[in-house]
Amino acid sequence: MNSQRTVIAEEQVQDAFRRGRLILNYRPGDIVTAQALDTAERLNIKLVDRPQESPPPVETDGVTATRRALYRRNPGWATPKPTESFRAQTLTKLALVGAGGVGSHLAHLAAIRQITEEISLVDILPGAAESIALDLRHASGITGSNTRLKGGTSLDLVSDASVVVVTAGRPRTPGMDRSDLYRINARVIQGVGEAISTYAPQSVVIVVSNPVDEMTSVMLDTTGFDREKVIGMAGTLDGARFRDALAQAAGVSVADVSAMSLGSHGNEMVPIASKATIRDRPIGEILNEETIESCRQTTIDGGAAVVRLRRTGSATLAPAHATLELILHMCGHLNGAIPASVRLNGEYGITDSVVAVPCKLSMNGVAEIVELTLTESELQQLRRAADAIRSRLGIRES
Repeated sequence: MNSQRTVIAEEQVQDAFRRGRLILNYRPGDIVTAQALDTAERLNIKLVDRPQESPPPVETDGVTATRRALYRRNPGWATPKPTESFRAQTLTKLALVGAGGVGSHLAHLAAIRQITEEISLVDILPGAAESIALDLRHASGITGSNTRLKGGTSLDLVSDASVVVVTAGRPRTPGMDRSDLYRINARVIQGVGEAISTYAPQSVVIVVSNPVDEMTSVMLDTTGFDREKVIGMAGTLDGARFRDALAQAAGVSVADVSAMSLGSHGNEMVPIASKATIRDRPIGEILNEETIESCRQTTIDGGAAVVRLRRTGSATLAPAHATLELILHMCGHLNGAIPASVRLNGEYGITDSVVAVPCKLSMNGVAEIVELTLTESELQQLRRAADAIRSRLGIRES
């Protein structure tokens, strides 16, 4: 009896993309759907017809095979949110200012995903950026990435970048609040901002340096860019931490949780419990109020918890993934709204303050600020966060 053939559908290609794979092997005789071919081309995944001796493939029953062939998205494979897009574009050049933990991890992620033709890394420490570029070039012999990589100490390496990600600055250490970093890192951001406005005036800037909200404001003022062109990586990471906390409390996979966090990337963070769901049910139906509040506090303390354990630095892996998610939304690999720190001009009743709110992104930066219906308490917390950030910057409300 002949063994059954496996159906390679769109879902398997998307799973390979999420895992950072560039090649998806299948056996001679397997069925590759038209949707899988389209998705592979869009996501730069190479489908290779190659025998696999061991382990033997899992056989698929006829009903499942037919369902996967006929339907574009199988609930067992598709990520809950955000959905993947058919408008994916590739950046011409991604510049990373700061080649420390976040910058190096982001360079690695961007290279293996091949979302940009070129990556330029800049770091004040001689050899730091160059070594990462060389290391990643060596890795390309394994990953198959054809992304061009450069590294150096001169800020003119950001020239003509489509997107500039700024991670430069001093990291947090135990006992240090994000606000303590303001005076130290503000001067760094001002210097970088001046270089960006000179060498890459057309770019979109993503600020990762802490304190993110304040540094995003400094970058806006220094470059003179429109508010759509400068965003901070804050709510993206905070939302991921909130989802993790809820998943841990409920004993479910984080993929079963939908939740976001807005406001400040600090003590005035606002995890939005009213919009959070676990397996499509409001979290209040699954967790009691005390547990939900504990999850909120765990989220707010998430960055500090990593700092306490690491002692000599702050989180690097999760911030790199969160920054990549922003870029994937910009390029159209992912669609829908995503939290980002932006300067508001009346949205949510807030003016002239940078806080994390849901945004739709494009290659030109912020395409739309999405105003959600929040509870009165959440809205007031968001406005208090804006007031606190404005106060730390010495800005009076207009």
